[in-house]
Amino acid sequence: MQYADFGRFTHAVVRAIPESLTAEALRRDSASQQQVDTAAAQLETERYFSVLENTLGLRVVRLQEEEALPDCVFVEDVAVVCGDTALVTRPGAPSRRGETEAMKKALTDLDLNIVEMTDESATLDGGDVLFTGKEFFVGLSKRTNRRGAEILADAFKTMQQMSDHKYDKLTVPDDAAANCIYMNLPGKGHILLHCTPEEFPESSKVFEKLKDHMLIPVPNSEKMKVDGGLTCCSVLINRPEKL
Repeated sequence: MQYADFGRFTHAVVRAIPESLTAEALRRDSASQQQVDTAAAQLETERYFSVLENTLGLRVVRLQEEEALPDCVFVEDVAVVCGDTALVTRPGAPSRRGETEAMKKALTDLDLNIVEMTDESATLDGGDVLFTGKEFFVGLSKRTNRRGAEILADAFKTMQQMSDHKYDKLTVPDDAAANCIYMNLPGKGHILLHCTPEEFPESSKVFEKLKDHMLIPVPNSEKMKVDGGLTCCSVLINRPEKL
């Protein structure tokens, strides 16, 4: 992927919310048991899908939810895609490893080059991976270990190493509000999907400084109760039509 293509997407792979999310989804803080309103969470997710499909014009591939996989709406964790290559991960939570099969099929149908993480000593959640268009950052966590990061590095080894690249930064007062989706789409320009002013009023004021971006607030308060951010709910892919 060339840096000029960063943020260019044509497809989004998403997955609906199962009823089991409310009671069985994983949480970082097991003591924090805020009750998820399943119907409200499903409405949030449909709004999210509509923005991707109807507002932004992406081709949305919707995977069927599975009650046995309560976290399956968070598709970001089971695949990392860059250019024509898709790494199907090995999630750190054993209960989530069944989520990879439907994702693998969807990515295969999109004619991507599939790399599977088969090393049983490796774990990687895609939510621990940040791609900047220049380089990958991988956060080591309870669900992502060093071996998982090494496999990701090997899968995308053709990426140019730019470790001295300097970044501009925008600081928001709410950590959760930093989870945004950036796109750069033909005919639409720079786009930022972010949490709503009702959820994070002070952070929303910071986003308003991005005068050259189309700012699209998307509600996410219910999924935040189970540690879900906006990026968690889609795998974005650039697959232009071949002439």
